[in-house]
Amino acid sequence: MVFLLLPLILLVSTIICDNSVDEKYRINCQPGRDKDPNNCTKLGCILDTSNNTNIPLCYFPAETGYIASNLSNNNSATDKQIILQKDSNSVKNPFGTDFSQLNFTCRRYRPPISIADSTTINSSEKLTIVSTQNKIWSFSVIRNSTGAKIWDTSLGGLLFADQYIQISTIVPTDRIYGFGENIHPSLKHDFSQFRTYAMFARDEAPDSKNPLVNNVGKNLYGVHNFYIGFEGDGKAHGVFFFNSNAQEVTIGGNAITYRTIGGQIEVFFFPGPTPEEVVKQYQQLIGTPILPPYWALGFQLCRYGYQNVSEIRDVVERMKAAGIPQDVQFSDIDYLNQYEDFSYNNDSFADLPQFAKDLHNNYSMHLTLIFDPAIEVDYAPMNRAINADAKFIQWPRADLVPTDTQNRYPLIKNTSIMLGKVWPVRNVAFPDFLDTEPKTNNWWINEFMLFHNQVEFDGAWIDMNEPSNFGTKFRNSTTSTEKDDNAPDLECPKVGNDSKWDLPPYETQASFFYGNDGHLEGKTLCMIGKWGRNKYYLYDSKSLYGWAESFATHKAIRNATGKRGISISRSTFPSSGKYAGHWLGDNTARWEDLRSSVIGAQEFNIFGIPYVGSDICGFGQNTTEELCLRWQQMGAFHSFSRNHNDKNMAPQDPTRWTTVAAAAKKANLFRYRHLPYLYSLHFKASLFGGTVVRPLFFEFPADDFVHQISYQFLWGSSMLIIPVLESNKTTVDGYLPSTATWYSLYDDGYGQKVPNGNSTFTAPWDSLIPVFLRAGSILPRQTPAQTTVLARKNRFEVVIGLNNDAVNGHSIANGELYWDDGDSIPPADLSMHNFYSFIFSFDATSQNATFIITKTKTATNLSLPAVENIEIFGYQWTPDFSTATLNGNSTDITTLSTYNSTSQILNITASGLINLNNGGPTWTFVLANNQPIQTTTHTNGGGGAEKTFTILLGFFILFFVIVLN
Repeated sequence: MVFLLLPLILLVSTIICDNSVDEKYRINCQPGRDKDPNNCTKLGCILDTSNNTNIPLCYFPAETGYIASNLSNNNSATDKQIILQKDSNSVKNPFGTDFSQLNFTCRRYRPPISIADSTTINSSEKLTIVSTQNKIWSFSVIRNSTGAKIWDTSLGGLLFADQYIQISTIVPTDRIYGFGENIHPSLKHDFSQFRTYAMFARDEAPDSKNPLVNNVGKNLYGVHNFYIGFEGDGKAHGVFFFNSNAQEVTIGGNAITYRTIGGQIEVFFFPGPTPEEVVKQYQQLIGTPILPPYWALGFQLCRYGYQNVSEIRDVVERMKAAGIPQDVQFSDIDYLNQYEDFSYNNDSFADLPQFAKDLHNNYSMHLTLIFDPAIEVDYAPMNRAINADAKFIQWPRADLVPTDTQNRYPLIKNTSIMLGKVWPVRNVAFPDFLDTEPKTNNWWINEFMLFHNQVEFDGAWIDMNEPSNFGTKFRNSTTSTEKDDNAPDLECPKVGNDSKWDLPPYETQASFFYGNDGHLEGKTLCMIGKWGRNKYYLYDSKSLYGWAESFATHKAIRNATGKRGISISRSTFPSSGKYAGHWLGDNTARWEDLRSSVIGAQEFNIFGIPYVGSDICGFGQNTTEELCLRWQQMGAFHSFSRNHNDKNMAPQDPTRWTTVAAAAKKANLFRYRHLPYLYSLHFKASLFGGTVVRPLFFEFPADDFVHQISYQFLWGSSMLIIPVLESNKTTVDGYLPSTATWYSLYDDGYGQKVPNGNSTFTAPWDSLIPVFLRAGSILPRQTPAQTTVLARKNRFEVVIGLNNDAVNGHSIANGELYWDDGDSIPPADLSMHNFYSFIFSFDATSQNATFIITKTKTATNLSLPAVENIEIFGYQWTPDFSTATLNGNSTDITTLSTYNSTSQILNITASGLINLNNGGPTWTFVLANNQPIQTTTHTNGGGGAEKTFTILLGFFILFFVIVLN
């Protein structure tokens, strides 16, 4: 312990040896609107008179913080309760009075969502929290196996007031990934200048062209206060701040500064040491992601502005005629009657119920409808809510209720419900999805069931759930002066004691980004509002609204349909992935947005929401033929793959252009062929935790180059995708990590080994984008069809990329398949679900090749297609097809099987080749070889067999709270 503390003490000495602070370790003392240098010194902070706008010019002295009153210099932070006293010489908190005493054990407000924070599992990688005192108290989080510090708060800056909390830490490297939901210019954060990202759920469309304004990134729809960091030796760790107040993080120099305006600092550390293990450990805390129905992995189509059902039918027919696979048709708010939930327009959408039936019966497709949380206050669903004692977000006291608005509506005139204004003609109320009793959620479920009796939808698209509200204003008193109209605006208190919720001392960059008129209540409800049956202020918990609605809708869709269903939510929070997927919001038809969507999908996999995608071709502005084509090609590799755009824009379904239709068809057919692999990745993530779409550094953390790559990604560990993200390009530059061998899976050189390192790949419009198979991998495939319902009846295939081991003469590969009925509701414990799992292995030598399928779990009453095609890349020997046996019995593969000695592609095909419904649990296929072909040994490394890591979780929880005297 003394050895671990010594470097910490030396580091503190380095940082605070004089009054100034090294630029790399500065903590901004004026993070808000006030940038007046005269006020800097009045606060007791240090003013840098240079003009370098990339660093904090007004910053805290290093000794800002607390002193431990009961800590010796060699205490572990877990040894006993530590009591912290505010240092009398420390700079005062600019945004409130710091609490004079803190400790490590009691709690303030904590987000009321369930996490498994009592889980403790022994780990081969452990972390220790070590605290020390040198002028101020600080602590470090140290990896036991290496002594590396993954957190080090010795630079000072700890502040803790009721409405302003701050903590800063030195980080071991600049390889930091995560925090959201924001548009990030690159996957890896840039520490070359100080940048602040707000985290506060807001109805704010992404602006990928201008993601930063004055080095501030605006908050979007959700909050994800989690990141993955790397140490110098390549080991990865994770850090999660469990807080739902408005918050922000500043990244720059060698440090991270975290600020929040309520709750507590509760930090979870995950030891990894690989990035995938970090995500699994994080998901052990927040929950593993939902298993989508198989059909939800098909292509989906939507448009805001469909005029009627006939227009939608025409689109579906055009897609089918063009042979472009499609599984899901959406309808935006156009279908609603006066934009009211649980209704449909009896004129233009009168035949919506029949259309839903036709999609199921005639097209083998599914229907997803939009549902906003806001409920108009004077129609039947609201009446049923009142009768069911369902609750809505409300004013905390009766004297705050604007009675002139409330009295317009007989159903709610004697209530304290906070009324808003969105799409419906009249005022709306927002359901209390945090109701401490089940009544509100039960009412929501019942409304879904009643509406499903009219329209047989399959999925729910939940929008506007930050929650979004139009036209929120401030007011000086409880008397409204709003001009009489159908839906008066919401007004929030801005004077007196009640103003502290909507005008706190520090409003965070979530407000400052919008200038002097920006406030927390902007485009949402008043922060003084309460929910959870009057238990929680929105000030503390507003960012949980999308999470809470996802939880309720997850149950509602399953109760209504009797099937698995899926919900797609705009606003998300840690653990939302247990209940819903996410789309990346109302993007714009620009190349910048195409690029940022590649980053966004990778980040949401890190956040635990792998069922994610963007609005293909762009939502706002008119797309172009080339942009739409490239977006269709890339979007085919995101789990949620949907084309969607705004009603004021030209239609952009793939059939609009012949070139785009051809590209979408080719990309979708490739996707559908590989859906068994994609579905298996989702199944594994739901069962064990982990990612689906994966950054390259997850698989190759020791490769320095991949840490700079933002625009390539992997499906699992085995398929690498390089999209084309710039205009006027028919080639794309890409990088293939050198510690693996790669085979082409696309048009150019299909099945051939591809050189490692940096290359320029062909990518004409009429080709797939470059896709590569990692050697050592076996991917399950299936002959594609127009829909997944039809494709699931087709034969299974496997594609094998051999990892040729020159040492012992074996060429090997491994893979797996998870398979169920694709639509039934699984139990809470997914391992008890009715599903098959198979392990594939392939081993070839100069004498023979052996392909083994081992069934590791059996389903009942579920028939499987036969494996009828085995395609093998890198096969170095001439096979003798007449020698083929299955489980020791001769089997005829001579008619359709082929081998090309030049390309070294072996294709084994036979009807009913391996019938997975008969025999087992092991099927062994053996094929003898003739003489070997002389080839040049490939020396660029091998991909290796897919490894299964034992998940050992160990995390520490750190939290600061008030000690009430």
